[in-house]
Amino acid sequence: MNEPVIVGVDGSPSGFAAVDVAADEAHLRGVPLRIVHAFGNRPSRMPGVTPPPEMTGRGLAGLVHGVPSEAEQRAHARVPGLEVTRSVVSGEPLEVLTIESRSAALAVVGSRGLSGFSSLLLGSTAVQLAAHGQCPLMVVRGRSSPAGPVLLAVDGSEAGEAAVAFAFAEAALRGAPLVAMHVWNTRSERALDDDPLDPLRIVVDVNRLQEEQRRLLDETLARHRAAHPDVVVEPRLVRSRIRPALLEASGEARLTVVGARGRGGFQGMLLGSVSQALLHHADCPVVVVRGRH
Repeated sequence: MNEPVIVGVDGSPSGFAAVDVAADEAHLRGVPLRIVHAFGNRPSRMPGVTPPPEMTGRGLAGLVHGVPSEAEQRAHARVPGLEVTRSVVSGEPLEVLTIESRSAALAVVGSRGLSGFSSLLLGSTAVQLAAHGQCPLMVVRGRSSPAGPVLLAVDGSEAGEAAVAFAFAEAALRGAPLVAMHVWNTRSERALDDDPLDPLRIVVDVNRLQEEQRRLLDETLARHRAAHPDVVVEPRLVRSRIRPALLEASGEARLTVVGARGRGGFQGMLLGSVSQALLHHADCPVVVVRGRH
C-alpha cells in the first residue's frame, strides 16, 4: 500500500502547521504527501452567480500557485526529498477532502482555518471531516512538540476496534509506548443490576462492574498484542468522568487516538461526544478513526 498522507491547506497558520506534521507523518510511513487546497463553491451549486474576483484571472493563478506552492516548499524544507504532489480544486473543502480521503492513508488538518468565528475552538471542516472522512483524520492541536506515549481511548465497542488497531500500529511506528485508557463509572454499560427501565430502582455492584470493565479492557488489548509484540502497553483502568479524564491524560501524550463513536450517544450520531471533546480541547494532536465505508 502506497496511499499518501493528505493535508488540507487554506493559507492559515494552523494549516501550515498541519503541513509540517503531515510531512513528518508521510516520511514516517514512507509514502508521498498530497497537498489539497480547495476554494470557492462548485458553479452548479450557485447558478447565475458570477465567480468572485479572487477566482478569476490573476486571482485564480494566485490561488493555484500561492498557498499550495508555499505549502509544498514548506514540506520539502521539513523533509528534504519527500515526494509531494498538489491537488487544487474549486469546491467546498469538506467535499473535496472527503473525496481525497477515499484513497489516503491519513488525512491531516489544522485545528482552525481561515473561515469561521474567532471564538470557535475548532474549525467546522475538521469536525465534519472527522464525521464523514473515509480514512483516519489527524487534527493538529495542543503542544507544538508533543512527546510521550500514544494515548488510546478504549471503549470496548465493535466500532472502536479500528481505533485500537490504529493506535497499536502508530505506537510501533514511532517506537513509543502505548497507554490504553478505559474510563468507567457507574453510568457505564451493564452497570444496572435491576430493571434498567426503572430509574428509581438502580442498584450498582461497583466491584463487579469494575471487574467487568477490567475484563473488557484486557480482552480488547489481547486481540491486538500478538500483532505488535514489541509495543510496550500500559493498560490504565480509571474510574472517573470520561471526557475530563482523557483530556487530562492527553497532557502527557504525543498523540491521542479515539474512535468516532463509542457505546453511548444516539445511534444516528456520526461523531460521539468524547471524540468531539478531544478534538476541541486535547493537549496534543488527535486522530479520529472511523475506517472506510
